[in-house]
Amino acid sequence: MKDKIFAHLNDPGQLEKIYRTNKVSFKREFDLLYPELKGGTAADFWHERLNFESDRISWGTGRELVFVIIAALIAGLIAKLPSIFAINEDFFYPRNVGFVVFPLLTVYFAWKNKLSSPKIAFSIGAVLTGLIFINLLPDVKKSDTLILSCVHLLLFLWSVLGFAFTGDQKNKDERRLGFLKYNGDLVVITTLILIAGGIMTGITIGLFSLIGFHIERFYSQNIVVMGLAAAPIIGTYLTQTNPQLVGKVSPVIAKLFSPLVLIMLVVYLIAIVYSGKNPYNNRDFLMIFNALLIGVMAIIFFSVAEISRSTKSYMQIWILFVLSVVTIIVNSVALSAIILRISEWGITPNRAAVLGGNVLILINLLLVTTQLFKVLSKKADVINVGKAIASYLPIYFVWTIIVTFIFPLIFGFK
Repeated sequence: MKDKIFAHLNDPGQLEKIYRTNKVSFKREFDLLYPELKGGTAADFWHERLNFESDRISWGTGRELVFVIIAALIAGLIAKLPSIFAINEDFFYPRNVGFVVFPLLTVYFAWKNKLSSPKIAFSIGAVLTGLIFINLLPDVKKSDTLILSCVHLLLFLWSVLGFAFTGDQKNKDERRLGFLKYNGDLVVITTLILIAGGIMTGITIGLFSLIGFHIERFYSQNIVVMGLAAAPIIGTYLTQTNPQLVGKVSPVIAKLFSPLVLIMLVVYLIAIVYSGKNPYNNRDFLMIFNALLIGVMAIIFFSVAEISRSTKSYMQIWILFVLSVVTIIVNSVALSAIILRISEWGITPNRAAVLGGNVLILINLLLVTTQLFKVLSKKADVINVGKAIASYLPIYFVWTIIVTFIFPLIFGFK
């Protein structure tokens, strides 16, 4: 679509037709193209038109609305499969929870972005491979490889969703950053939907109890399950048709939490020294340490996705730079701890997965930190920071494939 916009910029009639074909995609691609066209009469007109903030909520086209309603119902039915067909919940949900939402969102973006046939075939093949493989794994109690495979399968399906989101566009890095921003927006809007749903649940159960109907069990097993499954789909639809809903909230969250996380992390590292506890002699502490690392990484990635698109604030970049440096220290401590455990007690599936994940994160952090330093030194543009993350995302995808599909075979389903 980017090429079409550029080619027909001075043809108002044709450009209007392209816009009405897919308004959301048109705005996204035009915003990426606008810095090159800024100053032209037609380009400035369309920029003002597309960025005019309307108070009205857009419900998209009728076809989109029907698709979302059907997808939400399908997601709810998938979530209810154990009760419908008397499937063991302990077997079904750990292995298949990702298939409740991710494939439907992948279909949505494949349809919206008019994905090419080979890429559609790849997406379908990847999802089906994951579905068949995870459900054929032996039902071994306390299997580390099974747990690792189930967890990394979620990341694998998330990567396939990102593949569909990126589409056939040439500007892969921009689209990958857009995917990270979409995830941040989705978390915000889905949380609001769930809060509203929780309030409605309490009111509904309370009203029915007043007239003698105790619907708690029925409501939780049916309405709540269907609602939880549908929330991300509805949230995705709202963020794509109404980007202004959370367009200003996400940057505020990024700016607010970056310094708070930095302060927390520094205080936490100091507290570790005084507490006498460390990841070198405590396995549970090491697991929590790595969970903290992943959470901080998510904050950094989300913040970088925001500053790459919306701001040139050097204060924000300084905060992210210091946060990245501190996170590298945290990562290095965790990495040295897992290497020590491997040298003393040998390799296990969990240790191998943590080691590989920490190495990948450390490399990515070093790349991001280097680019942040170059921006502060005025040797590079802030967009390069985003590229350092975007270009690295496929490597995480390869790692999810290794842990999900190869680890169970290498370690004999232990």
